[in-house]
Amino acid sequence: MTLFLNGDALTIEDIKQLLHQDLKIEITEEALERVKKSRSVVERIINDKETIYGITTGFGLFSDVRIDSTQYNDLQVNLIRSHACGMGEPFSEEVSLVMMILRLNTLLKGNSGVTLELVDQLKYFINERIIPVIPQQGSLGASGDLAPLSHLALALIGEGLVYFKNEEVDSRYVLNELGRAPLHLQAKEGLALINGTQAMTAQGVINYIEAEDLGYQAEWIAALTHQALNGIVDAYDHRVHAVRNSQEQVDVAARMRDWLADSKLTTRQAEIRVQDAYSLRCIPQIHGASYQVFNYVKEKLEFEMNASNDNPLIFDEDGETTVISGGNFHGQPIAFALDHLKLGVSELANVSERRVERLVNPQLNNGLPAFLSPEPGLQSGAMIMQYAAASLVSENKTLAHPASVDSIPSSANQEDHVSMGTIASRHGYQMIENARRVIAIECIIALQAVELKGVNQLSPKTRDKYDEFRNIVPSIKQDRQFHKDIEAVAQYLKDSAYH
Repeated sequence: MTLFLNGDALTIEDIKQLLHQDLKIEITEEALERVKKSRSVVERIINDKETIYGITTGFGLFSDVRIDSTQYNDLQVNLIRSHACGMGEPFSEEVSLVMMILRLNTLLKGNSGVTLELVDQLKYFINERIIPVIPQQGSLGASGDLAPLSHLALALIGEGLVYFKNEEVDSRYVLNELGRAPLHLQAKEGLALINGTQAMTAQGVINYIEAEDLGYQAEWIAALTHQALNGIVDAYDHRVHAVRNSQEQVDVAARMRDWLADSKLTTRQAEIRVQDAYSLRCIPQIHGASYQVFNYVKEKLEFEMNASNDNPLIFDEDGETTVISGGNFHGQPIAFALDHLKLGVSELANVSERRVERLVNPQLNNGLPAFLSPEPGLQSGAMIMQYAAASLVSENKTLAHPASVDSIPSSANQEDHVSMGTIASRHGYQMIENARRVIAIECIIALQAVELKGVNQLSPKTRDKYDEFRNIVPSIKQDRQFHKDIEAVAQYLKDSAYH
């Protein structure tokens, strides 16, 4: 299968398919024509010796410095080398691959003035899965993700490191092995590669995909907990949720009813108690609110995935060409969205930990052994798993602080307000990893609790999940190193993403 890029219609679903099915990409002829047309404008600027930012001038504070015409190409290479100041652990290969796809897609809008050779080099790297090694730290999220995207550009010109066939190697070595020439940057092309929000947006896309998937996984795990605690199903009645005017809440309630259908462990109002605690009764309201956040973030990400966020931008309308210096590289809209995503993820973990507490606390767990211990007193059982969940939830609360409220001026105060959106994206992913482990802990404990209640009484759908996950984590017959179980379940949950 092939994914066609045209600069206007890329979706998160396209990205999911590309990652899961290993799709190749092609470029529409219409998009290639736009690229050629915008490049002709750059060539005219060079020939007419006009003063245009980043083409015939320096960058940032040096925007008033005129560059000699013999050095236009050197200017672009110097830009990439000097701006490749990324630090820390690299982005995942998935994120770096998505980063290339997003950068290519924005260039295809025809506002950036790049050559067909650059477009073809990006397409080649994507299709051959030559993935740049891109350090995560170093971007302010305005003037573009300059440092991360410079490392991407280094790979294209044969000077950076790449992942290729499960190895980390020099880009030039890979290009030599494949008989492919490094890209020779021409006027404006270095700037066109790094002025944009593709690092924060690429990580944001992966965050969204995994966060949405985590939400769905949290529902069936919560359904296990609900049954272990003989929860009341009346709270999920469609009528309750229809009058709240939240489709996401309605949808969660419907899925919870589906997960719990035909269970012999659920109860009705007043059979055991009149109302459940909020962590059970309000699952549709709490989880539904997270899906509201996710839907908002998806919309903003897909806008940005198909946006021109270069500078300067080239416009050709009715035969008249204009080059305008603006600020579409500023990451504020994505920074806000990705900070918002952190809240939705945080609450999935917060309420999961509260359900864990109800499962292990003998004052709250409806007759189950304290900490589900096989020998209370001699063996601690799930006691410290709740501690671990509480620790992760608390850590997420610190990471949830919005990165987007911070700004530090740069480039001698020329760039005096920045978004910090890439920090928001990175912290968001850390929170997803933490939340997944919290939900894994709830899964392990809920599996044990329903085993004690009687797995034959589970709803058919959750019984299938019980059987599936008992292949990952065995029953707790005695104390063991539970960190291995937590990591095994968390990894299994992660590996099932994108479905």
